[in-house]
Amino acid sequence: MNYRIIDRETYYRKGVYRHFTEDCKCSVSMTARIDVTDLAAYSERTGTRFYINFLYLLSKVLNSRDDYKMDYLYNTDELICYDVINPCHYVFPADTETCTTVHSYYYEDYKKFYENALRDLENAKADRAYRYDSDKYPNWFDASYISWLSYDSLNVELPDGYLHFAPIINWGKYREENGRLMMPVSVRLNHAIADGFLVANVYRLLEKEMAVFCRSGG
Repeated sequence: MNYRIIDRETYYRKGVYRHFTEDCKCSVSMTARIDVTDLAAYSERTGTRFYINFLYLLSKVLNSRDDYKMDYLYNTDELICYDVINPCHYVFPADTETCTTVHSYYYEDYKKFYENALRDLENAKADRAYRYDSDKYPNWFDASYISWLSYDSLNVELPDGYLHFAPIINWGKYREENGRLMMPVSVRLNHAIADGFLVANVYRLLEKEMAVFCRSGG
C-alpha cells in the first residue's frame, strides 16, 4: 500500500474541500441504470461470471482517477491519495443470511484479476466470516451487489461529519427494459472530494470501459 500526501493549499478542490470538511460535512450519492446488455452477453459467451467482470470494470474505473482514491488520515490530519484501491465485496450464504467479506486485489490485467477474485470468492464461501478491518485494509472501497432486487433508489448513511472518502458502490439485479438489460448502480462519495460531476463520471467511465472490454474480449 502506497500513497502520497496532498498539499491542501494547492489542491485543485481547495475551496470546496474546506467548505465540505468544515462548514457542511456531507456526502453525495446517485443511483442510475446502466446498459449491461453487451457485458451479460460477453459473460455468457465466454463462460465467465458477470459479477466478477463487472467488479473488474468498476475497480478499473475507480483506479483511473485520483479523485476516487482519496483518504483522510485522522491521526495526522492529512489528505492522501492511494496509488491503488481494491474492492471489498461480499458473498451471502443463504443459510446464515449474513454477509461474508471478500477482499480482492485490483490488477489491471483482467485474467489475473478474474482468477484471483474467483479464488477469493470460493475461499470466503468456505470461511463464512465477516472480517472487515479498516486498519488492516485502509485502501479498500466497498462494492456490494444487492442480488434480490432491481431497485430504483438507494442511499447509504454515515455518521454526520465523518470524513469517509472511499467510494461506496452498490448495484442490483439487471432487468429487461425495451429489449436492453438495465442495471441499477449507486455511487456514494464524500462531497469534500467529489461533486455531482465526479459521481456522474463513474457511470460515464463504466459505460466506456464496458464497451471497450466487450469489443476487445477482456
